[in-house]
Amino acid sequence: MRSYNHGRFQEQVSFLRRQFLQDGGLPLTEVLSEGTVAQALTAIDACWLDRIYSPLVTLWVFGRPLLSADHSCRAAVARLIAHRLSRGQQPCSAETGAYCQARKRLPEKFFSDVARQTGKTLESSVDPRWLWKSRRVYVYDGASVSMPDTAENQHAYPQPDTQKPGLGFPLARIAAVFSLACGAVLDVALCRYAGKGQSELGMLRTLWHLFRPGDVILADRLMCAWVEMVMLKQRGVDCVFRLTSHRRADFRRGRRLGHDDHIVKWPKPGKPGSIDRETFNALPEFLMVRECRVRIEQPGFRVKALIIATTFLDAVELTKDDLAQLYRARWNAEVYQPDCTSSAHLYQLAA
Repeated sequence: MRSYNHGRFQEQVSFLRRQFLQDGGLPLTEVLSEGTVAQALTAIDACWLDRIYSPLVTLWVFGRPLLSADHSCRAAVARLIAHRLSRGQQPCSAETGAYCQARKRLPEKFFSDVARQTGKTLESSVDPRWLWKSRRVYVYDGASVSMPDTAENQHAYPQPDTQKPGLGFPLARIAAVFSLACGAVLDVALCRYAGKGQSELGMLRTLWHLFRPGDVILADRLMCAWVEMVMLKQRGVDCVFRLTSHRRADFRRGRRLGHDDHIVKWPKPGKPGSIDRETFNALPEFLMVRECRVRIEQPGFRVKALIIATTFLDAVELTKDDLAQLYRARWNAEVYQPDCTSSAHLYQLAA
């Protein structure tokens, strides 16, 4: 039975304001605005009955495990019961079936939209003192994930051809852009593990609309590609990457800035298959890149010295030590654990 209408929607928003945004101690109250959830609900053609687990209540119950080590449905429902009793309301059933069904009724897009808006809210409200050299730095990192071996998953995310049929699992690539200042994920991309255009570089192109002139993107050596660095620079975005293994730095060449620090000219390579001929022909014939060898003094990390490739060419404005400290911060992407206000955790639970 469909019961969605303007009046009922306003009642739901009123419930959100009372129980989700203003009650002390509830999850995400400082970053999830009324408008954020209302916008996410409007974007989907949601259907629900006027019962306990409306979309907003479901989201509230769904967000509670972010504050606890116990992510089970039973624990989530128990917290809702405790909250209702504390407000003088009748307790709901302790069975988890109604909550699980209500969560399944909400499309994935609802959770992903809320997560994206939460990340953007966190990032837009960071203290300017948290910025790096008064610039916003975005870390881009990817990984691969496996999933249950079902026919549907194999069709959408087939396992690599090198894996014998029946012995592997469906694989996908996932990549995220998150703010270095606050750690919030702004957006996530997902693609097949193998195939044309299915790569971390390909996913980066789908996400770089997030970057604005003056921003900095920080990533590992897989992103150190000529075409992507040129196109980001054309957008006014500077890059700080680890030098790809396909290039060798010869500090005897180029314009010397200091010990193991120089500017070199990277000539235009052959056209990659990821872009069309017209776009490639419009790119410049070379890119000026600063290469510098830095030492990362941090216990517990395998690499002690590495070469950074960056489009920051001013050695007075940014020293080698500045770049070393910035790249060391990128390693937090490898060990990062989302906290209770992280939109990354919403993505993880929604999956």
